[in-house]
Amino acid sequence: MKKVLLYIPIALSLAVLGAHFLRYGSSIGVFAVLVLAGLLFVRRPWVARLVQIVLVLGTFEWLRTMYELAQVRALHGQPYGRMLVILGVVAAVTLCSALLFQSATLKKVYGLERQA
Repeated sequence: MKKVLLYIPIALSLAVLGAHFLRYGSSIGVFAVLVLAGLLFVRRPWVARLVQIVLVLGTFEWLRTMYELAQVRALHGQPYGRMLVILGVVAAVTLCSALLFQSATLKKVYGLERQA
């Protein structure tokens, strides 16, 4: 049961990232996220590291999006505080999801303890 709980934030982070790509019309981004979600079932060290890298890059994408949207909203005199909080939380959850692969449980699942 503990393993399943570790996958929830990872899957949600990937799903929200996929929705972000869908919103901006990036079919390749959506496809890549779907492939990554499927790869989570492959218990190999490279899968864990690939998903980690994508989640860290996803964090930067959320921060970039947050900055750009805040600039546009400020330019138009619209409020942007709530948007900053929401996207900040999404970025933080995405980064924490990447760090979950450093947990003892997922290291064991993906064979990462043998790499060290």
